[in-house]
Amino acid sequence: MFDDRADAARQLADRLAHLQDKHPLILAVPRGAVPMGVILAQALGGDLDLVLVRKLGSPGNPEFAVGAVDEGGQVSLNPGAEAYVDEAYVAAEVARQREVLRRRRALYGARRVDPAGRTVVVVDDGVATGATLIAALDALRASRPARLIAAVAVAPPDAVARLRAHADEVVCLRVARDFGSVGQFFRDFGQVSDDEVTALLADWQAKPG
Repeated sequence: MFDDRADAARQLADRLAHLQDKHPLILAVPRGAVPMGVILAQALGGDLDLVLVRKLGSPGNPEFAVGAVDEGGQVSLNPGAEAYVDEAYVAAEVARQREVLRRRRALYGARRVDPAGRTVVVVDDGVATGATLIAALDALRASRPARLIAAVAVAPPDAVARLRAHADEVVCLRVARDFGSVGQFFRDFGQVSDDEVTALLADWQAKPG
C-alpha cells in the first residue's frame, strides 16, 4: 500500500534518481498524476508539463476504456476492441473526448514544452489497461525524445507488458496480479480537482529560473 500519491512519487523519484543530471522533462497525466509530477520534477531537477490524453469509454459503461485518444487525434484501441465497438461509435467518442482535451488545455494553461531530444518521463498514479498511457507515449514518440520512460505506481502484469512495447523503459513500483483498481493500492486516493491542477501548474511556472 502507498500512503498517498506523494508517497508513490517519492518512491518513483528514488527509482529514477539516475536522471538527476539529465534535466528530464516530466509529463504528468492529469488530473491525479499532476501532484506526483511536481514532486518528481523537483526531485530530479527537471521541467514539468502535462500530457493530455483521454480514455475512450465503452458503450453503456464510460468508465471501461476501449482505447484512448491524444490531443492530435491519434487513437490507440485496446486489443480486441473492434469486436464490440464499430467505427461510427469510435469516431463519435473520439470527437467528444477531443473536445474535453481542448477545454482542459485551455483551463490548465499548461505550457507545451518541446520533448524533442529530451529524456522524457511520463508519470501516472496507476494504469488498468494501459490504453491512456500508451496513447500518450505514442504521441510523444512522434516528437522524437531522446529517451521515453513510463513511470507508474501500480499496474497489472498485462498492462506493464503492453507499456514496454511503447516506451524505452517502464518503471512500475508494484506489478499487481491482484489488481482491481488503482485506488485499492492507496490509503488516501482522494480526487484531484481541476482547481488543484491549475494552482500546481501556476505555482510551478512562477518559480524563478
